[in-house]
Amino acid sequence: MALSDCEDHGDSECEESEEGLDAASDSEDEDEYGFQELEQEIRKEEDAQESLEKVKYSVMGPRQITEKQEEFVEYIQSVLSVDPDTATSLLRNFMWSVSRLTEEWFQDEDKVRAKVGLLSRDAQEYVDKTKEFTLDANGREKDTVEEVKCGVCFEMYDPVKIRSADCGHPYCLDCWEGMLGTAVADGACLRVRCPEPSCNILVKDSLLNELSANKEQHAKIKLFRQRSFVEDQYQRSVSGQAVHARQVKWCPGPECQNAVEITGSNYEIGTPLDINCSCGQQFCYSCNQEAHRPVDCVTVKSWLDKNSAESENMNWILANSKQCPKCCRHIEKNQGCMHMTCSCRHEFCWLCLGAWQDHGDRTGGFYACNRYEDAKQRGEYDVEQKKRDMAKSSHERYMHYYERWAANEKSQQKAKTDLKETGENKLNLLSNCQSTPLSQLKFVTDALAQIVECRRILKWTYGYGYCFFDSYATPEGRNFFEFMQGNAESVLEMLSHAAEHDLSKFMNQSEMHLQGSPVLSGSPAGRQVDTPEFHHMGSPGSGSSVYESSAFNDFRSKLTGLTVITKNHFQTLVQALEKEREQKQQAAKERARQKEKGVAEEPGPQAAGSQAGAGGA
Repeated sequence: MALSDCEDHGDSECEESEEGLDAASDSEDEDEYGFQELEQEIRKEEDAQESLEKVKYSVMGPRQITEKQEEFVEYIQSVLSVDPDTATSLLRNFMWSVSRLTEEWFQDEDKVRAKVGLLSRDAQEYVDKTKEFTLDANGREKDTVEEVKCGVCFEMYDPVKIRSADCGHPYCLDCWEGMLGTAVADGACLRVRCPEPSCNILVKDSLLNELSANKEQHAKIKLFRQRSFVEDQYQRSVSGQAVHARQVKWCPGPECQNAVEITGSNYEIGTPLDINCSCGQQFCYSCNQEAHRPVDCVTVKSWLDKNSAESENMNWILANSKQCPKCCRHIEKNQGCMHMTCSCRHEFCWLCLGAWQDHGDRTGGFYACNRYEDAKQRGEYDVEQKKRDMAKSSHERYMHYYERWAANEKSQQKAKTDLKETGENKLNLLSNCQSTPLSQLKFVTDALAQIVECRRILKWTYGYGYCFFDSYATPEGRNFFEFMQGNAESVLEMLSHAAEHDLSKFMNQSEMHLQGSPVLSGSPAGRQVDTPEFHHMGSPGSGSSVYESSAFNDFRSKLTGLTVITKNHFQTLVQALEKEREQKQQAAKERARQKEKGVAEEPGPQAAGSQAGAGGA
């Protein structure tokens, strides 16, 4: 069965046909400017990355999830020789673990049946034999009796309006629908048992489908089945119930019904893995946060907790306010004068917190305090002032990283918007103006997509820098990290400038050509522009001039080259950070082993006492 893999295949056939139309006319220009080689290099790198991701995971839609379920059910049917309903019930009870189910089934079949809520082998064989005599051609109970009493409402009903689980306890359709509606509302419709208090028989899926009151209820039951298939396997994998459990989980995107399955056998639970869902959502498989490679999940959680914690507000209060010596209320200084008046009417000095009546010209006036400066020189530094200085320094350090993190977050969202707008509207306009097939304009979307990815990586490097360099890194490591970060950021800014400003010039030309008159973009409506530059670029209807084609080819070569360079810089940065993370994890494991080894080698109290006694003897 073919699953929808993580890569975006695109419309390759359409692209090839469009390329064939203009291949002969454009080949000389392409060779002259050399951007074909750069585009081929980008494609090779993308193909290598896509093949790597294909090995790691695949994205399954609702249809693929259902097909996967059916594969499991068909396999259990053939191995255990049971009907589809029984196979589904068994798999669901064993959290879709085929190996554990088959192992326990062949050890003690009746025990498994009792655990799941199925009839015993003898009882099931008896029921199967009696069905041959009590069911008609349509699978309905023959009218052997006139009426049957419902076990819930105790009313008498025609046998056609009575349904039973495998146990045979009769209940009317109205009572069944009421019980099923409650179970669906509670999310427990897949675990419904026979209403008889002394009975533990499970209500199978075929009866649930028959008793579904409407399409909405039937859709909910189907959704619960899919959720059981995905969530049970994921819960089994994270709980450690199986070493080689399948790694499957839902995409956290809003209103997305896709599931992601890890197809590689070397994935370790807890390792960050960036997922690109077909719905457009990018997330980490391990922690469900936004994709944050190369930063580990622990660092991401620490950084996000820091951003949302109230402790940062307290740091700001501590760094920028002081307590009134009388009423202990926090006061913020909003003017230059050191003479403070609290709402309790107490007047004091902002610097030394002494009563203002003890101050005046002899202490430095309104804007200084000799007492404070003298005490500072003598080393009689206020403990509270030390706390304020430390809090202020910590807050300034945090704001340094947060401002850059937030700026790249904003730039990333802007790049996403530009990518979406360009892909939907502007490329067709640019293609018509430049007489270039859409397939040859893919370098524009490649550049914008690269900007989105690099902004994401750069954003998380600032969270990494705040959490890591506070207590772990050496000055040499910090300088090397900041050097690589600065290089990557500089080439990204060059790519962003080319993709935003240089591209906008050609977009404006395209809009002017579409309007049929040389109107400047951003100029008042109806104002005509007659400039030598415009005539040099070519006029509408006369075809692109040599200058226009040359300028666009130069732009394509420049943007393609910057895309490759930027990608290489950020790949180097990512590899360095991942290597640093692996070294840190190995060091932590080694410290843990050394600690365990030290505890194991340390003699206990009894051994130490016996050694002391032997020495005394």
